[in-house]
Amino acid sequence: MRNGLVQLGAWAAATGAAVALSWLGVHAVLTGAAFEQPTALPLPSPASADGARPSPTPSATQPQPQPQPADRTGPTATPSTGRASAPPPRATAPAPTTTRPAPATSTTSSVHSYPVPGGRVAVDLQSDHASLVTATPDSGWTMQVWNGPQWFRVDFSKDEQTNSVIVSWNGYPPRVDKVVR
Repeated sequence: MRNGLVQLGAWAAATGAAVALSWLGVHAVLTGAAFEQPTALPLPSPASADGARPSPTPSATQPQPQPQPADRTGPTATPSTGRASAPPPRATAPAPTTTRPAPATSTTSSVHSYPVPGGRVAVDLQSDHASLVTATPDSGWTMQVWNGPQWFRVDFSKDEQTNSVIVSWNGYPPRVDKVVR
């Protein structure tokens, strides 16, 4: 019985140390990472038959009224009861609408998705290079990524099966190959 308690104590200490070490490693990596909010790609504005863009709606160009400051004196006494009541609720103005001009570059997306059995790979294809956006394995599958100077490969594996998405460019536009075994 005493030997079992010693083993249990050693196991608990080792497990606690492993969890603490893992947490410190992940915490150190994530502390230095800068997370940005994802941005949506702008949609092209609808054009009229003569090719001219429609003018913005008046509500988008008119300044919004600013809310007046609320009375900050606190609760007020009602004459009939003498008890304090809450101040009236403040009305809030809607957030101002801003319009962002479309970028000078093309608004078409260069990100393409490639599903294979075991997962999905999203790739940003440019004229002379490509970059991996995301790779997501399906449930029960594992994933491995290899990077080279002018290529990358994503493998999805389960049991004895491995399916790949290989993207390469070397003096030619990026080429995407799916290998399903």
